[in-house]
Amino acid sequence: MPKPVYEEGDVTVLWNQAVHTEREVTENRPDIIIKNKKEKTCTLIDVAIPTNRNVVQKEAEKKLKYKSLCIEIQRMWNLKYTIIPVIIGATGIVTRSLKKNLEAVPGIHSIDSHKRQLYLEHHT
Repeated sequence: MPKPVYEEGDVTVLWNQAVHTEREVTENRPDIIIKNKKEKTCTLIDVAIPTNRNVVQKEAEKKLKYKSLCIEIQRMWNLKYTIIPVIIGATGIVTRSLKKNLEAVPGIHSIDSHKRQLYLEHHT
């Protein structure tokens, strides 16, 4: 389990932390929040593993779910926001946009490295 808050330089990563806002926002706890003060960006990442037939629907739901929170983040922190849903069906079915969504995650990474990491975590 990652630390709830990780900071390095201008970047803060929040893991499963609620964002407290002046206005009430019911959906205020995405899985991961990456704040980059230097780039003035805030990336919200939410992960789901629904049944295979619901992957497209779940991706759309995740984008809408945090819209109010993003508006508050933009107002409070003056940061440009991005919502990145990471949806993988129960048997591995993915949406067409998964690769694009993962490439939008800040940092240096590759899809192959994510696959290797998942494999190692489940097979060692």
